[in-house]
Amino acid sequence: MRIVTLNVNGIRAAARRGFFAWLIQQDFDVICLQEIKALPEQLTDPIFYPLGYQSYFFPAEKKGYSGVALYTRYTPTNVIKGLGWDLADKEGRYIEAEFGDLSVVSLYLPSGTSSVERQACKYQFMDFFNEHLQRIIKSKRHYVLCGDWNIAHTKNDLKNCE
Repeated sequence: MRIVTLNVNGIRAAARRGFFAWLIQQDFDVICLQEIKALPEQLTDPIFYPLGYQSYFFPAEKKGYSGVALYTRYTPTNVIKGLGWDLADKEGRYIEAEFGDLSVVSLYLPSGTSSVERQACKYQFMDFFNEHLQRIIKSKRHYVLCGDWNIAHTKNDLKNCE
């Protein structure tokens, strides 16, 4: 199974930049997207539903913000939207597709760069998600975790760093 993950920084903007034309030329089975910044009712153009792929969206409640999606050539046995936790779910941070004993996750962790409050939210998310990861380990399922973790290893990994 070929899996790819991308932060599209707006799925509609990505479409205008040729994302879907590029996508159909690839041979991916599952595409995990982060930061789609759109509600499903804003995605009525057929371009957002490429032939041969099923699409699953988990947007943020707030228009133009956050959100994750999955495109897959295979029919999942189950799709889980959200973690069952308001901080994550209102911002559309997690979607999981189950294919038998394999789960593929598209995850978009909060960034803490905009304010002290958002950094606190990021720490809360990381604590909650650590507990989720412990449950994943105990589940004995196979997981592929894809996403934008918003964590930089070194200062060189940061955009606009001086």
